[in-house]
Formats: sequence, C-alpha cells, structure tokens
Amino acid sequence: MASPLRLTIAAGAGRDALVDAAWAEVQATFARADAAMSRFREDSELTKLNRRAPAAMPISRDLAKALAAADRARRVTDGRFEPRVVEALERIGYLGVPQGPAPASAPTRPARILGRAGRAGPMSVASPVDLGGIGKGLALRWAAAALSRLLATGPGLNLGYLVDAGGDIVAAGSPDGTASWLVAIEDPAGGTEPVAVAAVRERGAIATSSIRRLRWEHAGRTVHHLIDPRTGEPGGDGLAAVTVAGTDPAWAEVWSKALFLEGAAGIAVTARARGLAAWWVTSDGILEMTPAARVRTAWVAAEA
Repeated sequence: MASPLRLTIAAGAGRDALVDAAWAEVQATFARADAAMSRFREDSELTKLNRRAPAAMPISRDLAKALAAADRARRVTDGRFEPRVVEALERIGYLGVPQGPAPASAPTRPARILGRAGRAGPMSVASPVDLGGIGKGLALRWAAAALSRLLATGPGLNLGYLVDAGGDIVAAGSPDGTASWLVAIEDPAGGTEPVAVAAVRERGAIATSSIRRLRWEHAGRTVHHLIDPRTGEPGGDGLAAVTVAGTDPAWAEVWSKALFLEGAAGIAVTARARGLAAWWVTSDGILEMTPAARVRTAWVAAEA
C-alpha cells in the first residue's frame, strides 16, 4: 500500500518460527488489502468498481467492509472524512491508474457511499472512491487481529508486537513486559529529531496526516493530497501535520485527516470536544496537543 512495512515483536528465546509466521501473516494481510483497495493498481477490486460506477458488481468481503467503514466514518465526522474525492485528486495531479472518465460537472454525492442491489446482491459506488488512508488503517486492524491470535497461542505466550506501515502504527502488549511502546512523532518540516514521543500502552494505534511528503507544484501553486470535500481543494489551512492516538488504527487514520481539515483555527475545539488524543504542528512549526494527548506524551522537544 505504498508504505514500508515493519514488524517488531517483544524479545523471547526460541521463537524464531513463531516470528516468521507472524511476519508472513502481516505481509499476507497487507497484500490482500492492497489487492482489494488500491487506487494505484490496474487489477485491484476498487479500480474495477470505480470504473464501473455507478453500475454494480460482486466484490469481496474485504472491500465491502472497507466501503462500509468509509461510509460510517463520513457520517461520524460530519462529512470531513470523504473518500469520494478522486476527481479532485486527479485534477491537481495526484494520479493513480485511471479510475474512470472525469465527470462533465462536479459529481453529486448520494447520502451513502455504497449501494447494493437487493439484500445480498452486487454492490456499486455512484462515483469513484479513494480508500488510501482508511485502507491502510484497516489493513493494520486486520493484521493486529491476526497477530493477537497467533502470538497468544501456546504455553506462556503473550508476546507484545508493533506493526509500522509508513509511520502509521498499531501495537499491543509491551516491548519487555513492563514498559510502553514509544513512538516518535516526526517533524513535518523535515528535521531529524521528533517533535514529541508518544507512549502506546496495552492495545493502541497512532496515525498521522501530513503534507511533508505528498506536496507538489501544480498550475503555479503548491498543493497536497488532503482534500477538503467542502471545497474540492487541498485543505488544512495553517497546519503541517496532525497525529491521533486511539485504540483502533482505522479510526486514528480517519480522525487525523478529519482534524487536519479543520485547519489551525478549528482543530483544538473539535479535537477536545471529541476527547481525542491529538498532536498537531502548525505551518510555522508550533506543536500543540489536547489534554488527552498530553497524558500519553513521554517526551516533547524543548522548544515545543
């Protein structure tokens, strides 16, 4: 899913075969998710579904679950999270494989993302969908479920683990049986030192929406991939990055994007009202965080 993938498992003697099995499980889970949800593959299910829109086709359980999760996320975030922005992404040059002909006018958005012919028939989308962020979060969720089953088997086994997919993380247990997993929050300005370090205890996840890497010039202006569905243009005025911690990696992904689109003027009110553990870095390099994030912060840069 266009992300480097890494698995870390708590130390333990004589468990090489189990570690190998865990790594194979993670790789297989991400390969399956990529085949279902990638906008950058000719042969993915999502590309085929997008190209058929609004016609229906049979789809896998994985893609159906992903589209249902995206639909729920859109409703819970009051539309801040909106995956039907493929036309806007392609218009500013963020191209995957072609997802279908561009509409002659701005696409209408039905209330629901996913349609179904009857109770158990083929499914459809009215307009092309991008599942990049939430897709990676779901892959992390599914990998964590598989790892928890695998690493809790056998006498005396309950190994902690951490899966890192391009900086988005899910973890369980601890690295040594007592301490928390420590996760650095990178400097979106490109500095080598993190702006803060968060502690992940028991079962938790962290996701970041940032314009550090996916930012480019288009038609004489700087643009990025985080589209505000209200305007169809890159959003998040005054922000460079938002990180959210929670219990589930897919929801951490959803909220990191939704909060980013609040911009610097609105993020604090929304994040605190929702009780979210969120850290954000403004365009001028200032780190801020919610009270829920502060209690999870193990270290913060002196100048923050």
